[in-house]
Amino acid sequence: MKKVVFIMLALSIMMSVSCKSTGNVTDETFARIYSRYHGDLILDGAKSYTVKSGDTLVDISRSHYNDPYYYPVIMLASKDVVSDPDKIQPGMVLTIPNLQKNLNNVKARESMKGVVKDCAAIEELRGRNATAQGLKNKAAAL
Repeated sequence: MKKVVFIMLALSIMMSVSCKSTGNVTDETFARIYSRYHGDLILDGAKSYTVKSGDTLVDISRSHYNDPYYYPVIMLASKDVVSDPDKIQPGMVLTIPNLQKNLNNVKARESMKGVVKDCAAIEELRGRNATAQGLKNKAAAL
């Protein structure tokens, strides 16, 4: 009987941790973000990047911007391709905006700040507190 109770308790804990780490984030969550911020992003001078096996948006942001916390900008620019930053696949063609043009434009910069803040909240829901804090710091600096 003790074994059954122990197993049930262990399963219960595992399920609660699993639910906490994924949060209540859906493709609809990102669709709302895209509709809120995409229109202000400057895509003149943007480059294309084809996702390779093993790529993450964080890695792509690091390689193009020397900063992992600009990945929400790539996600936003690639709204027709990326339904969720955790779901990028090899072969997807992403849009990599010209970062400096967007930073120099007040409206684009505010949109970047908003999308980075929203992604920080999503990372917290997913239990990725270090990434969430990095995104919060980036948003504060924008």
